[in-house]
Amino acid sequence: MELESAQPSCWINITPPFNTEELEEFAQQFDIPLDFLTDSLDIDERSRYEREEDVRLILLNSPLLNVAEDASDAIYITVPIGIILTPENVITITSYTNPVLERFLEQRVKHFDPSDEVLFVLQIMEQTVYGFLNGLKKLNLKRNLIEEELYHSSRNKELKDLLSIEKSLVYFVNALRANELLQMKMKRTDLLQLREDEDKVDLFEDIIIDNGQALEMANVYSNILSGTMDAYASIISNNLNVTIHRLTLVTIFLAVPTLLASVYGMNIPLPMQENNFALYLIIGLSVILSLLMAWYFQRKRYF
Repeated sequence: MELESAQPSCWINITPPFNTEELEEFAQQFDIPLDFLTDSLDIDERSRYEREEDVRLILLNSPLLNVAEDASDAIYITVPIGIILTPENVITITSYTNPVLERFLEQRVKHFDPSDEVLFVLQIMEQTVYGFLNGLKKLNLKRNLIEEELYHSSRNKELKDLLSIEKSLVYFVNALRANELLQMKMKRTDLLQLREDEDKVDLFEDIIIDNGQALEMANVYSNILSGTMDAYASIISNNLNVTIHRLTLVTIFLAVPTLLASVYGMNIPLPMQENNFALYLIIGLSVILSLLMAWYFQRKRYF
């Protein structure tokens, strides 16, 4: 249920567009450091948590579909979600419309209750991991489709698409590794104070395990993709060498009749030039020499 004004134990979601003045007013109104808001908007900010008096900040990197028009850019990028825990409210802020938070806004997360801030934070982390896993499956499917195209094509388009997938996987690996370090540190310091709640401890353990699995998948897909791109680069280079090799042989075959025709085209006395069948003899000799060369190259396995 959406509220007209902030109330205790409610979730406050800050979405773009906004400006610095609005953020300053919001920070003063809820007595939170302005840096907690501005750091959450930095796309290059690493996953971490901070504590200042009774206010806690958790920065969590999440996957986001890239809407850039440049086809060479990554398909997915990662952006931070700022989760600010105050004594009365849970505040989230992000620089883009984030599908992870949209799932909560659309009531698609079971047992979603903003008044239980610990469970809410764990659910955000859980949905973030699911977002990475879903993105990894889509990237792997797209890679398989591109590979099938590459079996029948050597165009640059497919290689550029593979490069976009590789960039996405690099973003995923870095974000998942940073999230894993954040989760392990949160568990060690008990930032959420959940040690006495066995159900939430089990949920947090499951999130850490799922995040580790996603990281392992991203590394595996990245290694496979690197090997695939190297293999296809070698195949394309080899195909180019074969094409040039064949063109060179064709040039050599054509050089023999060209040489004979050039010699008999000169205005000096030459053998058989008075013969009525000189033209047919020259053509026959050219064909015979070309066939002999073809037989020799075939014997030497030049083609």
